[in-house]
Amino acid sequence: MTAPPPVRIPPGPGQESVWDYPRPPRTEAVPERIRVVVDGLEIASSMAALRVLETAGAPVYYVPPNDVRTDMLVATRHTSVCEWKGAASYWTIVTPGGRIVPNAAWSYADPLPAFTAITGYLAFYAWAVDEAWVADERATPQPGHFYGGWVTSRVVGPFKGEPGSFGW
Repeated sequence: MTAPPPVRIPPGPGQESVWDYPRPPRTEAVPERIRVVVDGLEIASSMAALRVLETAGAPVYYVPPNDVRTDMLVATRHTSVCEWKGAASYWTIVTPGGRIVPNAAWSYADPLPAFTAITGYLAFYAWAVDEAWVADERATPQPGHFYGGWVTSRVVGPFKGEPGSFGW
């Protein structure tokens, strides 16, 4: 049985509908501070982040490597391929206290031509880290553990990853 078609939630003032995001996705600058926290430590903090917007997905935030505690990241053997961005490499967070958060971040060393802006930038799964922040709002993970989007009050769905969304 196929899932019923999604019903777009109309955005309110100051909101965006993920159903208005393009396919193929687009990249744009983020005017707010993006932060990632694990064990009380800021792993990433940036005013120069980019976000990738794709139909039905919450924004995925990419942070320049100069704004990331790369001393707390260890490359893993895990990889994935995005039809739009290309081959991704993954990173495990290892805190000074010894906490290990496997494959919590990913990056594209050599993305496809439309996404060269995110070359080397790092994205973090909101479900894998303790805190993911867009400005002063704590984001929640996009539903499911497959997608890396961050959900805030500024975006409405429904979102890919919710029950019944397979095949959107």
